[in-house]
Amino acid sequence: MNPLLSHLQPYPFERLRKLFAAVVPPAQYSPISLGMGEPRHPTPQFIKDALSNNLNGLASYPATAGEPRLREAFTTWLRKRYALTLDAGSQVLPINGSREALFAFAQTVVDPTKPDPVVVCPNPFYQIYEGAALLSGATPYYAPSDPARNFAVDWDSVPTEVWKRTQLLFVCSPGNPTGAVMPLHEWQKLFALSERHGFIIASDECYSEIYFRDEPPLGGLQAAAQSGRPDFQNLISFTSLSKRSNVPGLRSGFVAGDAALIKAFLLYRTYHGSAMSPIVQAASIAAWGDEQHVTENRALYRKKFAQVTPLLAGVMDVALPDAGFYLWAKVPEALRMTDAEFARELLAQYNVTVLPGSYLAREAGGFNPGAQRVRMALVAEAEECVEAAMRIVQFIQSRTV
Repeated sequence: MNPLLSHLQPYPFERLRKLFAAVVPPAQYSPISLGMGEPRHPTPQFIKDALSNNLNGLASYPATAGEPRLREAFTTWLRKRYALTLDAGSQVLPINGSREALFAFAQTVVDPTKPDPVVVCPNPFYQIYEGAALLSGATPYYAPSDPARNFAVDWDSVPTEVWKRTQLLFVCSPGNPTGAVMPLHEWQKLFALSERHGFIIASDECYSEIYFRDEPPLGGLQAAAQSGRPDFQNLISFTSLSKRSNVPGLRSGFVAGDAALIKAFLLYRTYHGSAMSPIVQAASIAAWGDEQHVTENRALYRKKFAQVTPLLAGVMDVALPDAGFYLWAKVPEALRMTDAEFARELLAQYNVTVLPGSYLAREAGGFNPGAQRVRMALVAEAEECVEAAMRIVQFIQSRTV
């Protein structure tokens, strides 16, 4: 048995199940879950049609690199979205959702034979980063988010001695769970550090198409191009259809960037068995080629956040995020509860599920930056999200009056 498996920590939802094990929610309230970040808007019909109309693809083994038409769909989308020109043959690859690719990429690029390899990730964070680091033989280092800067990651807090041993940096922009988007000067800071110390940057951008301002979030490759780095050296971005197109079950996305890294990742994936089904490829080509459904999807989230955020802001420290579909709310001090106690009592009294923020972070430097916050995923229909917010308001007011 791989001894590194023993270092993995329980996934947040496993911890949540244990937290709720003895809870019997009140039957008079219908259950509402804001816990899991799983898109619940309807999948567009044209994507379903692309799946059902291409079942002949079952008769063929797919190539790990994907069909040329699929890779062209990626580069066309990158050109329209970010004004970038990438080579479809050498700078993009299909992936079966960003989760498996983020994990596999660390296994490709981390060299465990070097002394004390480090993988830096934001804190709080998507737990795949930590697991990928541990199973690659590296040590995770957690860079905390700063509430004073709208939860931007405090990269300056990472010591030089850590950067010297860093082989891989995970960036998540827009962030999970905070929704923070990295501005250009932050990217330029990371590019300079990467050049100085030689580490690779993996940019997780799966929430890039859900945003609330007129200007879309800056992407990592876009930031590199604007910084005079058109070859994207030591930079790979990860993009997914799950949130953008409401197809989390499709397991489809792509990576793009440094051609040398793409070449190595393709070699790994060829042995790893990561080829995308031809049927999924056909549906993905259709999805990447259409923006109308993305605009409509974004409008649904904007409406929900416009309704829910003011309700909760009356009783909690919470604000509209830069992007993404999460609210990152602080548990009121007057309740004298931990974030886990808040989540458990909210379920027990009002049948609403939220995720404790401490479950999405690690204690580092003497504190857990997720403590005393909860993540709320506004993925249900607007009426359900508003109902959940009203119950949360009632729960808090009943304990603070």
